[in-house]
Amino acid sequence: MPLTEQQVLAKLKECYDPELPCNVVDLGLVYEVKLTPVADGNTGVDVTMTLTTQGCPMASRIAAQAQRKLLELAGVGEANVRLVFDPPWDSSRITPEGRKALGMES
Repeated sequence: MPLTEQQVLAKLKECYDPELPCNVVDLGLVYEVKLTPVADGNTGVDVTMTLTTQGCPMASRIAAQAQRKLLELAGVGEANVRLVFDPPWDSSRITPEGRKALGMES
């Protein structure tokens, strides 16, 4: 069965910004997921994501954590995580689940 974007996003929900009690998907940090076939019959996963601040000292750690999680998925042969800061992240991207986790909803 081919890998789906929903499976990728579910796996990325296991990645957290160490300073916030919310995963990177519900924070709205994941901008794009691309799935492509690779030579060994597996799937290549390319994720474009951002961080809450451009100068985040944990940037490389968060990107590496996301890549490791993606490589745990069955059928993933390659995983690349690209950090971008355009468009800049803002709190309007947080999902309702993320708002709840962050105590932003009453």
